[in-house]
Amino acid sequence: MENYQPAPDLLAGRVILVTGAAEGIGRAVAAVCARYDATLILSDREQRDLEPLYDELEAGGAPQPAILPLDLERVDDQDLQGAVDLIGRELGRLDGLVHCAAFAPFLSRIDDYDATAWERVLRINLTAPFLLTQACLPLLRAADDASVIFTFDRIGRRGTAYWGAYCAAQFGIGGLLQTLAEETRDSSNIRVNGIDPGIVRTRLRAQLYPGEDPTRLPGAETVTGGYLYLLGPDALGVTGRHL
Repeated sequence: MENYQPAPDLLAGRVILVTGAAEGIGRAVAAVCARYDATLILSDREQRDLEPLYDELEAGGAPQPAILPLDLERVDDQDLQGAVDLIGRELGRLDGLVHCAAFAPFLSRIDDYDATAWERVLRINLTAPFLLTQACLPLLRAADDASVIFTFDRIGRRGTAYWGAYCAAQFGIGGLLQTLAEETRDSSNIRVNGIDPGIVRTRLRAQLYPGEDPTRLPGAETVTGGYLYLLGPDALGVTGRHL
């Protein structure tokens, strides 16, 4: 999608929730969506981490964003339902949900993988996205053209040594994506797709590959074209796809 040329008002009037918006791919996606006139709901664990992006979007003349702190490790279905109800009351709609939050604390053999860490990784990368998506479905169904995007990793298609729970979670996301796409294909205006952004310069990447030179990697802003395409009307009818 490097050559995708969206219209300047591609996302005008649309309300889009982005998780993991404080940094990395989530931050880049939120910033580019605001540039194309979307109203952003910025979500991450800590409000203070979202405030610099909030100020940047406001200063740039984008539609006023909202901040929604969510601790994906601890949030439950009732917390999420309350958050989505608040979105409905305050903003009146939800047209897009983009899952960019990710957590992988280390690389390890299955022999040595700590069970508590396993549960934590699955919770943040698989269970929480399921719960949030489920809570958002009524608002998404009410939209004329809604889009759900899961940020997908290639290790969710073919297992890779030492990736442990993160690899398992990515396989789960692939199944969730395909199942939800089939369930909504003929019964709603919701499109469900995944994007594999490839290797980009993020804090998570640097943590897992400390010996790698990050300056050799493309920045997160270079992979936002696919997200714009799938969130906007140009992808009408596209669902169940991995880009």
